[in-house]
Amino acid sequence: MSRVKLHATLVITITILMIAVLAAVTRSTAVSAASGSKPSSVKDAAVQNAVQKVEEGEQVFRFDTFGDQAFWGDTLKLHQAIEGSGLGGVGPGVSPKTALAVGLKVDIDALPKALVNQIQSGAVNLNDPAVTLALLKLNAVVGVTGFFNSSGTLQSVGIQCALCHSTVDNSQPALCAGQITPNPGTGCIGHRLDGWPNRDLNVGGIVALAPNLAPFANLLGTDQATVRKVLNSWGPGKFDAELLLDGKAFNPEQITDGVMTGKNVSGASLIPPAFGLGGVNLHTWIGWGSVPHWNAFVANLAMHGRGRFFDPRLDDVSQFPIAAANGFGDLPHINPDDDLITPKLAALQLYQLSIPAPNPTVPFNKEAAARGDELFSGKAGCNNCHAEPLWTEPGWNLHTPSGVCIDSFQADRGPDHRYRTSPIGAISTHFKGGFYHDGRFPDLNAVVEHYNKCMNLGLTSGEKSDLIQYLLSLKF
Repeated sequence: MSRVKLHATLVITITILMIAVLAAVTRSTAVSAASGSKPSSVKDAAVQNAVQKVEEGEQVFRFDTFGDQAFWGDTLKLHQAIEGSGLGGVGPGVSPKTALAVGLKVDIDALPKALVNQIQSGAVNLNDPAVTLALLKLNAVVGVTGFFNSSGTLQSVGIQCALCHSTVDNSQPALCAGQITPNPGTGCIGHRLDGWPNRDLNVGGIVALAPNLAPFANLLGTDQATVRKVLNSWGPGKFDAELLLDGKAFNPEQITDGVMTGKNVSGASLIPPAFGLGGVNLHTWIGWGSVPHWNAFVANLAMHGRGRFFDPRLDDVSQFPIAAANGFGDLPHINPDDDLITPKLAALQLYQLSIPAPNPTVPFNKEAAARGDELFSGKAGCNNCHAEPLWTEPGWNLHTPSGVCIDSFQADRGPDHRYRTSPIGAISTHFKGGFYHDGRFPDLNAVVEHYNKCMNLGLTSGEKSDLIQYLLSLKF
């Protein structure tokens, strides 16, 4: 073969190969586009961004006060009550035993191993408020940050999301020091469990310790003694987010299934879980809004951090007289550089949506649960509202008080005058305190019996038992 013919043959061969390769690449790209997949570089960037945001959100959830120490410490002087008069504060102080008794938790992973050993052996004086200050210096008290002077004395104190929406595991049950029987599956000193509601936490009792409750008294138009009475009425595992909006401290008549079941019941609601939120539209017992709405609401109006918040529904004088009078529906438009909340809402939301929900924490009968599953979507009709796997309705998940056969007191404290269908996955993580917003049902037996009456279900005792076993098995 001549050199000219050989060159021509090579050119043709290479050209055919290049056309084939180009066709294959073009087809691959078309298939990728048709299938909705994206180049690995785009995927990697999205994953890296998500991981970064989740990690940032975890830090916000666990440790960010949003500047609220200006309120809890500088204004209310809560840090002085923690110190006690012996350390420059007021009163007896808050010892570790007192802290555990009111439901505060200690992160064992923040403690030096030697200190853990000393606590386990009883070598640490848990009646000494100085030990509480030492734990604060180690940043070991879940949801609470102490700010210290150069001299080592406590200057102020702030709180985080984790105060109410985290607890610790029960890996060290003896370290509750006999002060409290914690919510099942949890402990007093242990490893963090983010997203779990702290049903041991006596928020009102802790706040009532503050020497200066004048800011609350002034908003409510009453005296500090009355404020303390209201705060102490909440009890463990509850918080009243609407008190400083409408001033309604007590439900005059609690009605269940047409019967009055309580008078002048505290207006505080049970702390809900902060896991299992993905895909759920409205949050809180009365459906105030989405996850970022409620985060902004709480960080600004409940934690008293420094940021921006806008919700013109709070301008309704008839429903929210205190909020309307004080401009809570549109907080001052501060310099963005001074906003300690808004820039953190995206990462905080992503972390909360990423918190893994736990598996059931109590044993259940699998055969009975299987029968309960059939009842849940059949005769009992639970799945009509608690749609699997969200365990609430996708969409506008609210119902009228009459639709669930209870009074409207708490529903009327929200913009829509309705109750939300609460997600019921991992329900065993929050047994303590009861069920429904105010804990009116002490256990699942009472809940099922209520719906049996309200909805005229006609469930037999065996069917009720099977349904409860199924409820215990639910997870997100």
